[in-house]
Amino acid sequence: MPLAQGLPAALAILAAMTLPGLAQETAAKATLAPTGTLRVGLVEAPSAGLVFVARSPDGTPEGVTADLGADLARQVGLPLAVTLFPNSGAAAAALQAEAIDVSFMPVDAARRQVLDFGPGYYDLESTYLVTGASGIVDVAQVDRPDLKVVAIDGTTTIRASARTLTRTRPVAVSSVAEAIERMRTGAADAFALSRDTLQPIVAQVPGSRIVTGGFQRTQVAVAVPKGRPAALASVTVWLAEAKRSGLVRRIFDAHGFDGDAVAP
Repeated sequence: MPLAQGLPAALAILAAMTLPGLAQETAAKATLAPTGTLRVGLVEAPSAGLVFVARSPDGTPEGVTADLGADLARQVGLPLAVTLFPNSGAAAAALQAEAIDVSFMPVDAARRQVLDFGPGYYDLESTYLVTGASGIVDVAQVDRPDLKVVAIDGTTTIRASARTLTRTRPVAVSSVAEAIERMRTGAADAFALSRDTLQPIVAQVPGSRIVTGGFQRTQVAVAVPKGRPAALASVTVWLAEAKRSGLVRRIFDAHGFDGDAVAP
């Protein structure tokens, strides 16, 4: 068959092979980002961690989740818009309201009822930062009736702290910055948060220490609004490949978390 005659047939075959894939990709993008822009919610703190981001001098979010969100946008071929929240509870509420499309946060039973979660990328331990004046060194010693405990509002950490404390109750604060200020001024004796995020805070609260032991273990995972199965499939495939290829490991290392393991 002459080339000129065979070309239309070849193009028809190629179109038949590629159009379903393109249609599926377009549909997945539309489900993942209905506005045409991938709206990623990140949680802000004075120091970046494996969940929290900090702001660079020019105001750009920096941290593990900032890099993960940017990579997801690149991989799916969508423009990126980042919204910063003071705590993961606020990010979860925005995700539930579909004001954002994707976020990264610790998982617990309460959140699974209202959000869908893809793979985890980090196994988190929640514990306490305590003041030097408290004399506390172990997690069990935090459960004292005279102790003032603070935790971030709407988070898995405050829910777990409330479940495990029997002689005192955590007081909700809106942000990490507010908790640090309370610890500095003596308005709080203990601050409940993930161990990785507490590490840089020790230097910001003179005399403080992180106790031995923890009261919660959970995964930090990618989250999407409930009822978007194609979106959940997209972020699941993306993060699984990011872990398999070593990208998540490289992001951890680039931000100084070379001693922290990527979740399997």
